[in-house]
Amino acid sequence: MTTRAAIAAPNAYATDAARHALAEGGTAVDAAIAAMLVASHTEPGIISLLGGCFVNIWPSTGAPVVIDGNVEMPGRAMTDDARGRGLIEAASEYGGGMVTYVGPGSVATPGMFAALGAAHQQFGRAPWRELVQPTADLARSGFPLGRISQSYLTLVTETILAWDPATRALLTNAGEPLQVGHRIVDPELAQTLEHIGQAGAADVYRGDVARAIDADMRARDGLLSLVDLQAYQPVVRQALRSTLGDWDLACNPPPSIGGPVLTALLRLLSAVQGDIDPAEAAQVMRDVLDIRLDRIDTAEDLAAAGAELLQTLHEIGDTGLPTSPSTAHVSVVDEHGMACALTASAGYGSGMTIAGTGLIANNALGELELNRRGLHALAPGARLASNMAPTTARRSDGGVLAIGTPGADRITTALAQVLIHLARHGEDLQTATDRPRMHPRRLEDGSTRIDHEQDAEIAASLDAAGMVRHEHPRLAMYFGGVSAAMLSPGGGLLAAADPRREAATLVT
Repeated sequence: MTTRAAIAAPNAYATDAARHALAEGGTAVDAAIAAMLVASHTEPGIISLLGGCFVNIWPSTGAPVVIDGNVEMPGRAMTDDARGRGLIEAASEYGGGMVTYVGPGSVATPGMFAALGAAHQQFGRAPWRELVQPTADLARSGFPLGRISQSYLTLVTETILAWDPATRALLTNAGEPLQVGHRIVDPELAQTLEHIGQAGAADVYRGDVARAIDADMRARDGLLSLVDLQAYQPVVRQALRSTLGDWDLACNPPPSIGGPVLTALLRLLSAVQGDIDPAEAAQVMRDVLDIRLDRIDTAEDLAAAGAELLQTLHEIGDTGLPTSPSTAHVSVVDEHGMACALTASAGYGSGMTIAGTGLIANNALGELELNRRGLHALAPGARLASNMAPTTARRSDGGVLAIGTPGADRITTALAQVLIHLARHGEDLQTATDRPRMHPRRLEDGSTRIDHEQDAEIAASLDAAGMVRHEHPRLAMYFGGVSAAMLSPGGGLLAAADPRREAATLVT
């Protein structure tokens, strides 16, 4: 029997995959898994299948949990002299100018398949192969390249996409940028996915796919090995809880950075009396960002640092307190009240296609913003930092919410603002998603300015507070791409998609 659900995802291929999972008797978790697998293939450059993710699940009964499938530092089988090898510097005009490192040495131990497999085992009902098959079908038949992916791929055609012949053949036109609508067909990936559908997610870590990854890494000087893959385990963590208005919210806990930062923002904002004007919200966001940049991002122990952040901001709140779209998000809420918020990231992409598989690897070890202590500086097995903050929530009247966004360090501020408009100002979900946004940006000279979308009220409030500001056009992609799904107290389902990015919603 088909389960009814509300789905918000990056594109219509992803929502169609979610519908297929529901038609196979699947839950909200099954639908989210199927949608994310498809999104990871049909949003090339933005996300890939060998990345990391966080799966936030609030079952219809019981407490919310987060399955941590974030990427890990590899190198268990390597000697110290392997560190620093296999890296290729790649500069582009993305985001106003960006330097990242790609190549085999940039590839972290992927966690997404492990986390999706664990989520399916505990909370799914549809057959695993039926969750993977829609992506395999699209890989075999092909899909037209969308506008958002094309705009990113154009910027990295001569860098990230240039060095690996297999990647270059798939994602460029003989070294020239692909055009919107170009049909991407990948029969090799289709075969790999069908194998994973039959063998299970564990094959990526202990089976034929794992051995293929290991062989290619050994041939091309990567740190990742079969030992790292075999050692990887998804971690089920107790969700961080906070309240905002009538909503009880659950976020991903440390060692993630995104979850604790969002929770801190929500806790501080919930303490503000009355309506929250833009300057008050900007001040909270700026103070949280300052603490994060100064004390969290370079911490040796991210779990301890995240806990310290929450304690510090709790104490500040008691006294009256005056960063890439290389992510994708899916939100699903089903008719039974199960909510699943799933965010995944593969960095900017390593440019490396694993030989014989069609799988494109992440470049998490080469992302400077995730490795502020230095590239290859972490101990093998350490989870990398992450801005991802998929969130689930329940309201006392029976309302259920799943929400999240891509957008690097704008993830937490985008979500906080949407949740303020929803939970404190009483706006409907789509209106709250559409509202103008702002974000504090630390400049090279150490000062902070408030970036914001064009809006007279925001501008006037920030000017009155004496805050330095920089205005962006309305609905700028820089400020994220929130996707949310909700079950209303009366049993109605609805979904909201952000006009700042290509997105799709579906209510079955």
